[in-house]
Amino acid sequence: MQNDTVLAFRMQLNKGNEAEYKKRHDEIWPELSALLKNAGIQEYYIFLDEVTLALFAFQKLSPDADTFGLSSLPIMKKWWDHMADLMEVNPDNSPKIVACPEVFRLL
Repeated sequence: MQNDTVLAFRMQLNKGNEAEYKKRHDEIWPELSALLKNAGIQEYYIFLDEVTLALFAFQKLSPDADTFGLSSLPIMKKWWDHMADLMEVNPDNSPKIVACPEVFRLL
């Protein structure tokens, strides 16, 4: 059985933005979805801890995924600008992320 490459990370939502964060993702731009899929992101999930407002993200990547250049693309930067008012971000409006190392996998 092939081990899939997965990435998991945490982000932080600002209080009061839960509904708007979900709304914007429900209306994700088709060109952004296509870009992520073309980069090899097969599945992408974001979960919200409603108590702490922590966002937990999980990505399943194809074996030939190349996501490293995404941060330099205009559509990615435009999305970050679009989301910056809702969450903790870096000076370039990219979300502040904390990597979550894998500690268990049930196969």
